[in-house]
Amino acid sequence: MTVRLEDTSGSAVAAAIAAERHRMGSPATGMVLTLLILTDEEYQADATAAAVSAARQHPMRIVTLIPRPSKHEARLDAEIAVGGDDGPGEVAVLRLRGQLAEHANSVAIPLLLSDTPVVAFWPEGAPLLPEDDPIGRHAQRRITDSASAEDVDRALADRAAGYRPGDSDLAWTRLTPWRSVLASALDQPNATITAASVAAEEGNASSVLLASWLHRRLKVPVTRSTSAGPGITEVRLTTEAGDIAVSRTDGVTAILSRPGVPDSRVALPRRDLAELLAEDLRRLDPDEVYGDVIGHLV
Repeated sequence: MTVRLEDTSGSAVAAAIAAERHRMGSPATGMVLTLLILTDEEYQADATAAAVSAARQHPMRIVTLIPRPSKHEARLDAEIAVGGDDGPGEVAVLRLRGQLAEHANSVAIPLLLSDTPVVAFWPEGAPLLPEDDPIGRHAQRRITDSASAEDVDRALADRAAGYRPGDSDLAWTRLTPWRSVLASALDQPNATITAASVAAEEGNASSVLLASWLHRRLKVPVTRSTSAGPGITEVRLTTEAGDIAVSRTDGVTAILSRPGVPDSRVALPRRDLAELLAEDLRRLDPDEVYGDVIGHLV
């Protein structure tokens, strides 16, 4: 059941969540983290739905903050859901109107669960320095998504310049299956790799990070080219004995080709936002490999 509160406060929202828990006979324990989502109306529904799905793996309190600045008086409207169809977690969607839109931090503080980690998530429009953002200061993990930016290269440059341990990017999380397949292929004896290339649709943020990762790991020149997509379509490693290639043209299944070995099919589906968010929430310590790769872009 959804509880709606109009012209309320952060403390009143926290009390309403506790009251709803009590009404359902469910204790407010078992939450492993608080997820703060700062977004606008365009992205809030998808981001909140993805977090609700991820809460089935990571029971949490989800607080979606939607600033709506205007010249009107400050006002906070809230929608609250606890358990039920929204999974085992707690969901509070808060619309900050008027001057209150500039003070999301003060609204979020009363809703933070004590003695649990805090994760901040910007589905779009991330700050230049997530750690120094009023919301980011509460968080051990700060998740952004460069793929949602209009200018991907600019977004990645900002992420690189403002990186601090604990920062993460869903553009990097999308690469986990690709990195796994490539690492598995290179576990077998191969000739010396002399060059590499990455093909992806135009404006694909993950392809930039993948090229940087390959360059750092293989110490060879890496080129990028544009394809029809979807997403990344091919990674090719040039060796003295022939090319090692992972090609995916349908966004679902890839073909792994190696010299002297029959081609094999590999499941490599594109994942939705809920799966990406659930993966990122599995570890709240700094991702040192991502830090190395994003730092290489500076």
